[in-house]
Amino acid sequence: MAAMSTAVTWRRDLHAHPEVGFTEFRTASRAAGRLADLGWDIRTGTDAIDPAARLGPPDDDVLEAAFTAAAGDGSWAGDERFLGAMRGGLTAVVATLDTGRPGRHVALRADTDALPITESAEPGHPPTAAGFRSTREGAMHACGHDGHVGMAVELAERLTAAPPDGRVTILFQPAEEGGRGAAAMVPAGVVDDVDVLLAAHLGIGLHSGAVAAAVDGLLANTKYRATFHGRAAHAAMAPHEGRSALLAAAAATLAVHTAPPFPGHETRVAVGALHGGTVSNIVPDRATVLLETRADDGAVNDEVGSRVRAALEGAAATYGCTVDVEPIGSVTTATGDPSVSEAVARAAREGGVDVVVPTADLGVASDDATAFMRRVQSHGGVATYLAIGSDLAGPHHTPGFDVDEAVLGPGVDLLERAVRALTAR
Repeated sequence: MAAMSTAVTWRRDLHAHPEVGFTEFRTASRAAGRLADLGWDIRTGTDAIDPAARLGPPDDDVLEAAFTAAAGDGSWAGDERFLGAMRGGLTAVVATLDTGRPGRHVALRADTDALPITESAEPGHPPTAAGFRSTREGAMHACGHDGHVGMAVELAERLTAAPPDGRVTILFQPAEEGGRGAAAMVPAGVVDDVDVLLAAHLGIGLHSGAVAAAVDGLLANTKYRATFHGRAAHAAMAPHEGRSALLAAAAATLAVHTAPPFPGHETRVAVGALHGGTVSNIVPDRATVLLETRADDGAVNDEVGSRVRAALEGAAATYGCTVDVEPIGSVTTATGDPSVSEAVARAAREGGVDVVVPTADLGVASDDATAFMRRVQSHGGVATYLAIGSDLAGPHHTPGFDVDEAVLGPGVDLLERAVRALTAR
């Protein structure tokens, strides 16, 4: 039996050890360690991410528990050389190979976080059948980020063995889910001297053997945590003395969906969670709603957000409550540059890719790689967001999700050809 490639080996290991946003201590430190061993320059901690710019980081006790797991022994152990700088949720890694040859500076984004989903245990689910199902119940790589990291590590090995022109940087980015990681890395200046930015994603509607050199339609997205405050009371003996935060939150859940559409624009409002109360005979004094807005234009998304806030505040006032609304994630829009997407398309065709799509429309999804793209473009550089097709065992963000591992090797081939071409131009 042939040995597994680096991309597949890493992908399977990370799939079995998923870590959600800003807790990717094992993933990030091991990636940093491998590229350090290859001779790449490594930036971590506050050199790679601005702590104050993070939106919605986990509570301190959650971060510390995740750090402790990575600092211990066994399969969850991270690389101790880099863990210290990451403590507290600073799980970004910037790895750079400076070849010393004239050429451009090309950066590749590889997102590292998993999702808070319990993975399928069905015998036919590929990771279950092959023995690399998530070992952390309630967390799962359900979007392909494990594959992104695996491809990035194998790409680093290839570029080390045969250095290209110029410089290459790999951005191991935390907390893509929720739109939090890239926006926190940008203020640290990690892409300010980048000439070309590539962000690659597996799947997203393309079958195995296909590549989209550019993806349009990435929406602006803002995620909110709305915390309702009421007054507790005995639900039977003194209900008039209570102010139900849970009823206010439930009313708000319905009210936010009344935000009107904007002619000529794609918009979305969604509530993903509602939590409140303790037992049936106490009027709940606290409830939380997690929700989001999306739009194909940043200003429209802001306006939808304003109307959603008004609906939340109105529902709170109706039930005699108050509400605190906190943004916990934010993603902007971005458009790729034809010069980069054309180079990616050429690299795909030269590598024998079956189907090369010049531009694909992602529909109504978002990705915070747009923060990197816009920063690079604002500094005179160029960027594109590309898709590497993969047949999926189940849809993105579901318990049955899994990528086609057969596309990882060709994906590295594509990225390598694109990087070599772009650094030399």
